Amino acid sequence: MIDDIRAHLDALAKPRGAMGRLEALAEELALTQGRIDARTSPRQAVLFAGDHGCVEEGVSAWPSAVTQMMVTTILSGRATSNALAAAANCPLRVVDVGMIAPKLAPHPHFRDARVAQGTQPLGQRAAMDVAQFDAAWGVGVEEADAAIDAGAVLLIAGEMGIGNTTPAACLTALLADIEPDAAVGRGAGSDDAVLVVKRRVVTAAVARAAAMPDRRAAIASVAGFEIAAMAGFYAAGAARGVTVLLDGYVATAAALIAESLAPGSVRSMIAAHRSAEPGHGAALAALGLTPVLDWEMRLGEGSGALTALPLLDAAAALLNDVVRLDQIGADRAD
Repeated sequence: MIDDIRAHLDALAKPRGAMGRLEALAEELALTQGRIDARTSPRQAVLFAGDHGCVEEGVSAWPSAVTQMMVTTILSGRATSNALAAAANCPLRVVDVGMIAPKLAPHPHFRDARVAQGTQPLGQRAAMDVAQFDAAWGVGVEEADAAIDAGAVLLIAGEMGIGNTTPAACLTALLADIEPDAAVGRGAGSDDAVLVVKRRVVTAAVARAAAMPDRRAAIASVAGFEIAAMAGFYAAGAARGVTVLLDGYVATAAALIAESLAPGSVRSMIAAHRSAEPGHGAALAALGLTPVLDWEMRLGEGSGALTALPLLDAAAALLNDVVRLDQIGADRAD
């Protein structure tokens, strides 16, 4: 199909390749949907929230209580993700898959689908069992199916979970086959002392997971509920032929899970950006994805994907809205 896409782009009223990287992005977009007239709207962003027992082990500069604080802020419409979603005309909803905090009040853009109140400390024991992993994965599948049934052709998953760059590092080391230390970064601002603890926890967890004979159980042992939900979300979106726009490090760790357990899911994925986390490049390389942006962002919340979304809109416009040279009676000279 790639030859047909390139022939279409070359036939448009412009010199061949004149739009540079935008043409490459248009190719990627068309390939994810298997059609030259690929679209980016309607779209849906879903933020999955969960807490992490590894915070008790000293891997984060922030307490788990901040997860709920930020979810409440997002639901109030005042977070970075809200601003970027509004700018990109992208609906945004939040799904609680595993927060520790008390249940939140009903909200039109919020779903309580809690599997458990946070994971177990993964440096000491499995973060979750396979049944819990499958339940969280299923929440993501339900969210993707609901969005697609409502017309979405492009999906974004974001996350909110203090401490979740630790399971992301574990998953990247395990599934992208890199050394644990190379997968560990500072997350939301860890100092040197916290970084030492984080590396120790990740190394122990990855060693335990790597020795497990069951791959699903190994993944579950170092995952997070929101990460498992994102993986199910990606796999379901891919199975139904829509475009999946990946966010940062934690989201890409979920993409590694999706590709590992539902091979071929990566064909629907576009990487929005490469974050400042040191393991993110290795995760993207393992998936064979080239990021649209490289702006050293590291917020999460789907913010990088929402920032890149207007560029996908531009790629879709190039595919769909530019006249062909033969339609204006011109001959190609280049």
